[in-house]
Amino acid sequence: MEITAAYIFQAGGVGAIGQLLLPFLLVFGIMYLMVFLPQQRQRKKMQEMLAAVKNGDKIITTSGIYGTINGIDGDTIILKIADQVKIRIARAAIAQVEASEDAKQ
Repeated sequence: MEITAAYIFQAGGVGAIGQLLLPFLLVFGIMYLMVFLPQQRQRKKMQEMLAAVKNGDKIITTSGIYGTINGIDGDTIILKIADQVKIRIARAAIAQVEASEDAKQ
């Protein structure tokens, strides 16, 4: 009986490793499809939105400040939040673009 068990383990050594790795590979594949792939798509969509902002766009910052883009200088944006009140923010601080003033007219 002991010889038979030893023979089975020696003959099926490669298969046993495959049986151990298969569940891990399946879990990683499912995690990739459900977590990493949508996250990459969302990141790409956000980068496209940040690259497409222009003067006159109404935006919301990540801190919840509503304003209109008054100027763009590389990675910084001048945001008009009230009459005679302008602030400089990082382009990455834009959370959402609502609409441009030109599109409403």
